[in-house]
Amino acid sequence: SHKPVAVAAGLGMMGIHRNVIHEKFGNFILLGTILLDAEVSDPSQPIDYNPCLECKLCVAACPVGAISPEGHFNFSACYTHNYREFMGGFTDWVEQVADSRNARDYRSRVSDAESASMWQSLSYGANYKSAYCLAVCPAGEDVIGPFLADRKTHLNEIVRPLQEKEETIYVTNNSDAEVSVAKRFPNKKIKHVGNSLRPKTVEVFLNGMPHVFQPGKSAGLSATFHFTFTGSEQRQATVVIQEQKISVTEGHVGEPSLHITADSETWIGFLRKEKNVVWALLRRTIRLDGPLRLLVAFGKCFPQ
Repeated sequence: SHKPVAVAAGLGMMGIHRNVIHEKFGNFILLGTILLDAEVSDPSQPIDYNPCLECKLCVAACPVGAISPEGHFNFSACYTHNYREFMGGFTDWVEQVADSRNARDYRSRVSDAESASMWQSLSYGANYKSAYCLAVCPAGEDVIGPFLADRKTHLNEIVRPLQEKEETIYVTNNSDAEVSVAKRFPNKKIKHVGNSLRPKTVEVFLNGMPHVFQPGKSAGLSATFHFTFTGSEQRQATVVIQEQKISVTEGHVGEPSLHITADSETWIGFLRKEKNVVWALLRRTIRLDGPLRLLVAFGKCFPQ
C-alpha cells in the first residue's frame, strides 16, 4: 500500500477513515511510490501530529458502517461495496452471468443500471461506489476553513445529501454491513452479493481473517480455536475470538475450545463454496475435537 509509505515520508497521517490526510490538502491527494536504488542521505520523517479532526463525519457518511466511532475498520464491508466494479465485484458479476438461465433471469439478478455501470467501468476504468469518507472530510489547511466558519452548512450541503441519497448498497448476506444499512439508511436499497475475498491458500486464510471478521456477528462468543492443517499446506494456528475482537497466532497457544483438523485443500474448498462441509466431516477430511456449535458460531463471524 502507498499509505504507510506516504506516512513514513512525512506526507501526512492516517485518519480514522484509513486515508492519508495531508497537512495542506487534506485527503484530496493521489499517492504514488517510486523505488530507487540510490542511497538517501536525508530521509524524510513522519509529521509530528495528526491532521485528522476526529469529527467522525466519515463515520456518519459511510453507507456500510465500515468506520466505527471507536476506530474499528470493517475492511470487507468497504471492499464489498466501494470496490464493487473492481476485480472482486467483477468476478461476482461474471458468476451472475454464468448462473443465469437466460436473459430474463439475468435481468432479474442485475438491473439495467448495474449492467451499464459495469460496462462503463470496463470501458473507461473502474469507479468507486462511494468514497463518501473522502468527500465529507474537512481536514487540511486548504479545506478546513468553510467547515470551521459554518459547520451547519457543511453538514446540510455535503454530509446529509450523501446520507439521504437513494442508491443500491452491496453487502454480504448476514454481515455487519447489512445490519448497519438497514438500521441507519432505510432509504438505501440492500443488495446481497457474494464475498469476493475468497482465500486460495491456508496462509491467505489465516492472514485475511482479521480483515473479513464481523465483530457484530461475534457478540457473545468467547472461544479459542486451534487449527491443524494437513496435506499440501501444513500449518498450525490459534484463533481467539472474545469481546468482539479476533487474534490470529502461529502455532497452538492455550487450551482450545474447539480443535479443527482439516486437509488444507478441503478446507479452502469449503471456504470457496466448492466443497460440502457435511461431506467433509463424514469423510473425516475435516475433524472436530469439541462442540460443533462452536464451528457454526465461528462461521457466522465470516459470512460468505
